[in-house]
Amino acid sequence: MPREVKICGINTAGALRAAAAADLVGFVFFPASPRAVTPGTAAAISGTLPGGPLRVGLFVDPTDADLAATLAALPLDVIQLHGEETPERCAAVRARFGVPVMKALGIATPGDLDALPRYVPVVDRLLLDAKPPPGASRPGGNAEAFDWTLVAGLRPGRPWLLAGGLTPANVAAAIAATDAPGVDVSSGVERAKGVKDEGLVADFVRAARGAS
Repeated sequence: MPREVKICGINTAGALRAAAAADLVGFVFFPASPRAVTPGTAAAISGTLPGGPLRVGLFVDPTDADLAATLAALPLDVIQLHGEETPERCAAVRARFGVPVMKALGIATPGDLDALPRYVPVVDRLLLDAKPPPGASRPGGNAEAFDWTLVAGLRPGRPWLLAGGLTPANVAAAIAATDAPGVDVSSGVERAKGVKDEGLVADFVRAARGAS
């Protein structure tokens, strides 16, 4: 079964080229992230590779004005909501902007999966990420994995991507353990915080494809 592969935190044209064989690439519009880009910078980077992977914008509890300004600069294929957005907020964003929505949910215990049924009717994809450690300033991209057995064989009724602590070395094992229909990586393909390693990006894509 083909897996969706997403490379998040794209902030240079070189990183985008390295991720050209992925299905989705993510631009982070959250200023606290070391991978953050402005809408203008993201648009310039995106313009260096016409076509190619779907463009995803990662937002943390954005206002409608935030979303509108970003979409005016860079048409997005997917809006990723990575904050405390409720199902009602996800539905409102999807309806107002007419762009598919992916909701990220932090997972640490079986109880964290209880929220899925509330989001499934109002989003197009789910991203299941490790819950951030105590005191973390970011809701994701913390190089933390969660217990993959919690989502082994999960079929929530929407496509979903596994995230958190994935690397080229462990992505095949993660797919084997979970049967996840998609995988997402950011810090696991960096040579320094916020700096993508183009070789690792390409290695990740190849490893995920090989596992498929």
